[in-house]
Amino acid sequence: MKDAAPKTIYLKDYTPFGFVVESVHLTFRLAPKSTRVVSRIAFAPNPDATDNTFFLHGEELSLIWAKIDGQEVTSELTDDGLRCAVPDTPFVWEAEVEISPQTNTALEGLYMSNGMYCTQCEAEGFRKITYYPDRPDVMSTFTVRIEGAEKVKLSNGNPTGSGDGWAEWHDPWPKPAYLFALVAGDLVNHPDTFKTMSGREVELNIWVRPGDEGKCAFGMEALKKSMVWDEEVYGREYDLDIFNIVAVDDFNMGAMENKGLNVFNSSCVLASPETSTDSNFERIEAIIAHEYFHNWTGNRITCRDWFQLCLKEGLTVYRDAQFTSDMRGEAVKRIHDVIDLRARQFPEDQGPLSHPVRPESFQEINNFYTATVYEKGAEVIGMLKTLVGDEAYYKALDLYFDRHDGQACTIEDWLTVFEDATGRDLAQFKLWYSQSGTPRVTVAEDWDDGTYRLTIKQQTPPTPGQDVKDPKVIPIAVGLLNPNGDEVVPTQVLEMTQDEQTFTFDGLASKPVPSILRGFSAPIVLDRTVSREENAFLLAHDTDAFNRWEANRSLTRNCLIDMITTGAAPDDAWLDSLERVVRDDALDPDYRQLMLSGPSQSELAQTLFEQGLTPDPDAIWAAAERLRKHIATKWQGWLADVAESVRVDAPYRPDAEQTGKRALGSALLSLTTQLDGGAEAQRQFDGADNMTLQLSALTQLIRAGKGDAPLSRFYDQWRDDRLVMDKWFGIQVGAADPDVAVDVAHRLSDHADFDWKNPNRFRAVLGGFAMNHAGFHRKDGAGYAFLADWLIKLDDKNPQTTARMCSVFQTWKRYDADRQALIRTQLERIKAKPKLSRDTDEMVSRILG
Repeated sequence: MKDAAPKTIYLKDYTPFGFVVESVHLTFRLAPKSTRVVSRIAFAPNPDATDNTFFLHGEELSLIWAKIDGQEVTSELTDDGLRCAVPDTPFVWEAEVEISPQTNTALEGLYMSNGMYCTQCEAEGFRKITYYPDRPDVMSTFTVRIEGAEKVKLSNGNPTGSGDGWAEWHDPWPKPAYLFALVAGDLVNHPDTFKTMSGREVELNIWVRPGDEGKCAFGMEALKKSMVWDEEVYGREYDLDIFNIVAVDDFNMGAMENKGLNVFNSSCVLASPETSTDSNFERIEAIIAHEYFHNWTGNRITCRDWFQLCLKEGLTVYRDAQFTSDMRGEAVKRIHDVIDLRARQFPEDQGPLSHPVRPESFQEINNFYTATVYEKGAEVIGMLKTLVGDEAYYKALDLYFDRHDGQACTIEDWLTVFEDATGRDLAQFKLWYSQSGTPRVTVAEDWDDGTYRLTIKQQTPPTPGQDVKDPKVIPIAVGLLNPNGDEVVPTQVLEMTQDEQTFTFDGLASKPVPSILRGFSAPIVLDRTVSREENAFLLAHDTDAFNRWEANRSLTRNCLIDMITTGAAPDDAWLDSLERVVRDDALDPDYRQLMLSGPSQSELAQTLFEQGLTPDPDAIWAAAERLRKHIATKWQGWLADVAESVRVDAPYRPDAEQTGKRALGSALLSLTTQLDGGAEAQRQFDGADNMTLQLSALTQLIRAGKGDAPLSRFYDQWRDDRLVMDKWFGIQVGAADPDVAVDVAHRLSDHADFDWKNPNRFRAVLGGFAMNHAGFHRKDGAGYAFLADWLIKLDDKNPQTTARMCSVFQTWKRYDADRQALIRTQLERIKAKPKLSRDTDEMVSRILG
């Protein structure tokens, strides 16, 4: 329910909890609508605390009784917890509460998913299970007893006993309550074992509903690869006797790193060639790695308060990116990450939802699980590693683990480790954590008789609550090429610390061509006008794979902007250069298909907006379609030959080699469909033996206006597979013609299989529709109204998913006045909803400004 005046929490107000929790014992007596939770918690006064008020968080709990040292006590109950007078010496708190997992549609705390009990406690879900100091700096060991008729009963740590109708678990590693987990249900396991580098045998399990056993093998292999990688690269060994993963259908996020019992959205762990695409396999591999890596960067060392969320998430995202780079190729992974950063984090950093990597305040912490905290937080880790070097980075990480194991830490603790390990002052670098916004960097050149100079300026635009920004430390990786394409200065990192600096290169025989921001060495906007000729030169000769791709991206974007704004014809000279890359079979096929993937329509809208123009979504869509048709016509003589050269005849494998070939083949199929109206796509659909080929063909058939019969066949084939049906829903709104996309979305939302309370299904339809740029922004505002209707409806059931979906409106001020007025109307309608959740109220208020 919406508070009359939502409470704002500030970083500067942090104080430690008044008591230490020495141990936690929990007993769960499971029942769908009347689960009883009995807690026995040993408290002791905290000598480091200044406030000894005894307040325990608790929401949506029915208190049966409470005792201190065996004596019943009277507590003052509030909407968010309870207060009680307590001794000034160590004492034992006991309480019994009743909760209703079956009616918990918010999917926080203990809830039910298709008959299975499961939990989600991050960030503040544990307070919906029992009364407790639900904050990350309160860490304790947990012993858990689960009583119920369910066949499988799991919790954190190691199993210590079981019998008819009960099971007990003990986690010897102190943890905050947000890492607590419980799962109970009629599950089956996919088992395996792993021997750690010290020789300990660890039992591994992936637990699923009966019928999903055949989709676990890839996830298990990904887990074992992650465990090996973390030992070899970071020296981190797993620390329990058992590691469990559970697949859950109803889950607000991707997965949760609960100690020893990871709970996964089923879409992020279940996979088979017939039901999962290559991108699904890669995502599963990365998410399993991410959650496993949290065992050290998040669990063994956690965050002191939720303002430090980036400490665990930024570091772990960086670590899982390193892992994927090692598994699948560094260049391709880096390009994918930057595409994602620019699509999700840059708009966030440049709009009303902008906030620092470490926020200074929040009303609802769930709203700060953002691309800024995760992806930009990872970029900050990457910059730090670039600045100090690989050897010093790993030396500092060893010190971090040694010094802070078992602690709840801050960004200051993290940076102090690096200062102590390297002797480097990181006070200025810390601005990356405290300042919001994306720095814009300009570059000017000067050439004088063998001396080449780059004068670089940085400026970060104002963001909400931060008008003036100090200069940051920015590592800018630069290489120089001579006019014949040879590299004369290999990559070196220019360390920018001032508003303006000049860097000099002496002893050059001719004026070089600069390759700036190699590997995307910093999350900035490089505001530099580069001629078409220079970009074409870099596309042909740059030795840095990222910047070669970036040059082509610029050529693509400039071509489309000219087509949109002046009606210009496509740039055939650029396409000739691109053709040479696409047909170069010495290059990774995945890299070649990335060359073919131009900027998104949303990215083009942002470019136009930054140029002082008003983006027209319909004109952007039309230009993209016209360019695709032109390329197909121009290249029609050789498309089939290249497609044949990357056709995979071997049995399906989701590895980098085969994935890259299928990705390029799918990109070429998109062009071929422009020529044959979908004939080749139909042949591929009819003969597909894996979901990657089937779904890519279906996408093209929908776009060609020939999707009805294949969609019906697809539905009949996969109607009983919930994850594949999410694809069926999502592809229809994503590939729909913009004029009818909202009508398609309406039709799908009326479908009998549209379970709007399931986050995956809701995101498939509503999120997929919002990604259809021109369809969502249809001029009559029907798309805005459709989404707002559903957000208003969902808010009562699942505030967290509702609030996150509101972010699709964050770029509303870049469009024309009519569209802005239509969006504002819908935002204000959401804002006016009676009993609007705190989550959604905060998001809408920030978007409206």
